[in-house]
Amino acid sequence: MKIIISPDSFKECLPAWQVAQALATGWRNVLPDSHLVCLPVADGGEGTLDTLIHATHGAFHEKIVTGPLGEPVKARFGILGNQPTAVIEMAQASGLEWLTPEQRDPLRATSFGTGELILAALEHEIDTIIVCLGGSATNDGGVGMMSALGAAFLDQHGAPVNSGGAGLSAIAEIDLSRLDPRLKQVKVIAACDVTNPLTGDNGATRVFGPQKGANAEMLACLEQGMGNYARQLQRYCGKDIDAIPGAGAAGGTGAALLAFLDARLQPGIDMVLDAIHYHDHLNYASLVIVGEGKMDQQSLNGKAPVGAARMAQKMGVPVIAIAGYVERGLGDALRESGIEACFPVVNGPCDLPTALRDGEVNLIQLGENLAGFYRAVLS
Repeated sequence: MKIIISPDSFKECLPAWQVAQALATGWRNVLPDSHLVCLPVADGGEGTLDTLIHATHGAFHEKIVTGPLGEPVKARFGILGNQPTAVIEMAQASGLEWLTPEQRDPLRATSFGTGELILAALEHEIDTIIVCLGGSATNDGGVGMMSALGAAFLDQHGAPVNSGGAGLSAIAEIDLSRLDPRLKQVKVIAACDVTNPLTGDNGATRVFGPQKGANAEMLACLEQGMGNYARQLQRYCGKDIDAIPGAGAAGGTGAALLAFLDARLQPGIDMVLDAIHYHDHLNYASLVIVGEGKMDQQSLNGKAPVGAARMAQKMGVPVIAIAGYVERGLGDALRESGIEACFPVVNGPCDLPTALRDGEVNLIQLGENLAGFYRAVLS
């Protein structure tokens, strides 16, 4: 009996590998002779760096860079072990994980540190850069990142605009004359975990702004700025980026990569599944367990659990999911994606801090219950 355990991270609670180990511990308490294969996955968000570097036996590097609100932070990037490719995870330098809920402010948050990580990676002999776009605290359209790489974003008076999302509405000129020339020698791949466009009701600001700390007034300001940014991108880069799926990833950083670095957008989950040879592991599997912190409508648009489930579905392997929170009304859509059932991790009413604190204990208990149910079904 081969069981594959392939969760994504539970944001602000546990990394993917720890989620997988907790489930495996619980399962083995009930069915100790099971053949469990822990294959944590990621979809371009936080955890993708670790997954890709470990899968290819690559190397990690550390760099002190600018955090989302300008503070110095210690961030990591990696070089794959099987090819001259750098992996930059935006969450490492510009992620929500650096900020408390009270500190979140997309009007101020900058992606500058992500650009500094790219500069550090260019010091190595690489020909490709993968930029993982999930988990950012920013809504600055990647302006901070590009500024670190040498671009200048100027207002109507020729002065640099403010950093963060607040500066987008003032952009009147984009100067790329001092962009780091080494960028022309590398291919850039943007690993996305969402398919949102840059602007509009389904765009970067309106969908993800609230979780980054934006209230209604801030959302209106940010959306206005993002609209101006889209027009300036078309004016100075000759590209209509606005409606491209994934342009809104990481607060519009996807748009910057497309416009300025000719990046290729690629679903992060596909990249990860290929790196860990997921297809091969599915051979002779009896069950796959996937999961993430919150299973909602966004899960259906490029997120890790659904991506892993769809591949398992093609191989004829049944899939169940777990999540810290399961949105109502997803049943039919999840089943169409290959997920037969989704089980919540929390086993009783509690507040969010309690759920995060007890995450590992609850996952072990859920693993026990899933194994017991599996045994009951088989018998």
